[in-house]
Amino acid sequence: MDADTLRALLDDVSTGRVSPDDAAARLARLPFADVGDALVDHHRHVRQGAPEAVYAPGKSPEQCVRIVTELLDHGDCAVLVTRVNEDQRKALEAAHGVAETAHTSMLWRSPTVWSRGRVLVVSAGTADVPVVDEAVLALRAHGIDPVRITDVGVAGLHRLLARLDDVMAADVVVVVAGMEGALASVIGGLTGKPVIAVPTSVGYGSGLEGVTALLAMHATCASGVTVVGIDNGYGAACAAARIARTQGSGS
Repeated sequence: MDADTLRALLDDVSTGRVSPDDAAARLARLPFADVGDALVDHHRHVRQGAPEAVYAPGKSPEQCVRIVTELLDHGDCAVLVTRVNEDQRKALEAAHGVAETAHTSMLWRSPTVWSRGRVLVVSAGTADVPVVDEAVLALRAHGIDPVRITDVGVAGLHRLLARLDDVMAADVVVVVAGMEGALASVIGGLTGKPVIAVPTSVGYGSGLEGVTALLAMHATCASGVTVVGIDNGYGAACAAARIARTQGSGS
């Protein structure tokens, strides 16, 4: 339940269109519902303006289905599941139909009204695309339809310069890069808008499964770049959505 739905419910009670008992039954599921091993948060959108998301690793297919069922049956917001395996995907699709998918993320009930914030998700290499797609689908769950640019890393900087207008037009830029993570510094030096850097575990031996990119992004000479954890496209998307919502509320 989001804030608009809650207001509409209260209006319906005040005008007699909904009985107090029916409203109480709906509100009983706030702030969370117990579905066994999980306490499903129905209050997140009211508190944060953000949809609930389900992190699939460590959960059985049955647990994933129960959680998503609760969110779809007793909520109004988008429902996002990240990092599903094949068994989880099959079980979820059997229960709830085909979702909007991007690599290992699944999205039901995509918003129909999109935020005015312009968010760009850009990657250094094609090998970073799984993290890009996790970020893109998470942004879509938040009502943001981002611009997506891939494979414009510093090994061929002319590729980025060909898309410079997109970089400069963005309100927020999510930069996804492995190897030495240099793309975040380049973009952080070009635009004055918020830059959220995502190191990825892409790279040869000295890449140390993303640690090199992580440390390089933290040590960037482009001041003000924010860095999330390795391969954390979802976290970067949530940070970008918070910034975009704030910008939208002030316009």
